[in-house]
Amino acid sequence: MTDEADVIVVGAGPGGSTTAYHLARHGLRVLLLEKTEFPREKVCGDGLTPRAVKQIVKLGIDTSPENGWLHNKGLRVIGGGVRLELDWPELASFPNYGLVRTRLDFDDMLAKQAVKAGAVLHTKANVVRPVLDGNGRATGVVAEIDGEEKEFHAPLTIAADGVSGRFPLAMGLAKREDRPIGVAVRRYYHSPVRHQDDYLESWLELRSREAGEKLLPGYGWIFGMGDGRVNVGLGVLNSSAAFGKTNYRRLLVDWLGSTPPEWGMSDEANADGSILGAALPMGFNRVPHYTRGVLLVGDSGGMVNPFNGEGIAYAMESGELAAEVAVQALARPAGPSRERALAAYPAELKARYGGYYRLGNIFVKLIGNPQIMKIATKHGMPHPTLMRFVLKLLANLTDPRGGDAMDRVINAMTRVAPAV
Repeated sequence: MTDEADVIVVGAGPGGSTTAYHLARHGLRVLLLEKTEFPREKVCGDGLTPRAVKQIVKLGIDTSPENGWLHNKGLRVIGGGVRLELDWPELASFPNYGLVRTRLDFDDMLAKQAVKAGAVLHTKANVVRPVLDGNGRATGVVAEIDGEEKEFHAPLTIAADGVSGRFPLAMGLAKREDRPIGVAVRRYYHSPVRHQDDYLESWLELRSREAGEKLLPGYGWIFGMGDGRVNVGLGVLNSSAAFGKTNYRRLLVDWLGSTPPEWGMSDEANADGSILGAALPMGFNRVPHYTRGVLLVGDSGGMVNPFNGEGIAYAMESGELAAEVAVQALARPAGPSRERALAAYPAELKARYGGYYRLGNIFVKLIGNPQIMKIATKHGMPHPTLMRFVLKLLANLTDPRGGDAMDRVINAMTRVAPAV
């Protein structure tokens, strides 16, 4: 087991494995340290938009149905008494299909791709703290392996350890409380009726099974898995009055009790596993994204899209960017020149996502008000053209150049908005 590398990547989720893949492909010695063993489950909706599909294709992964992927055409939105199917837009920049796959083997597949590119993966290696030099710069990590601590050394470390962000915390980087965060819970159900679906399904309104079908807080999803099961879940944002004051697991069961019996989700006998939950760190809620030899990738840097709760695409995109910056930086001597190259990482993240996330933060505050959400749903849902615009905005799917009028409006909005 080598303990020296050019870059250490902490965490082998989508962000970490993507980073490791691109680093290794450029010839760097990469150590990828993962605290668990593969395959392993992760709390997630398992739905992938065209943004994520683009990154998966970049890793050289076959996304055909024959390779176990369930394809989808777009998003089905349910709310305000309307059921609307919106196809993914036809763009030059992104494919026109989404995917569904469980995190159980999705993450495993990405980690294996990183290893195939040349990264060295150590599982059951729980990184507990950074190794710091006299100036407080990270020069490596300490990991627990088989009950013993071992040091690994590298001039750069990539923190891709997810929402907990234990490594950034050990570097003194706490979450920003003024940025949005969500909580999501999900469960698998056996559902022969709903498991094969051409669309990801989003519920803007959740109704209780109680008499009168009272409106519940939060927003839900039902994603067919193609294997006889569905992934069903809901999320609540911290702009909602119900955030932190609700039993989210009971809320999920309450909502599913109002679904048609033939779907199989109102019957506990059809449940596959327990209800699991996770936090969704949004809108750059941990910064700076580079400091003292450490770059933050994905959830570790709070990169979940505030508009739609999507995290995998941004974890993979930031991982690719971090790898590009690291390759250029390590080609320079240690010191001011290398630091200038590394400073390009947070600057580019801000340029790419800063204005868009600012708009997302405003969006989160608005939809946290039930009255505003009710008005938006009632008056927006009956208009397909408006909803196609909303889909592009929420999924961040536009062509930067040569797009249609919707693309130009959305791109202009993100440029004008001050970056977070």
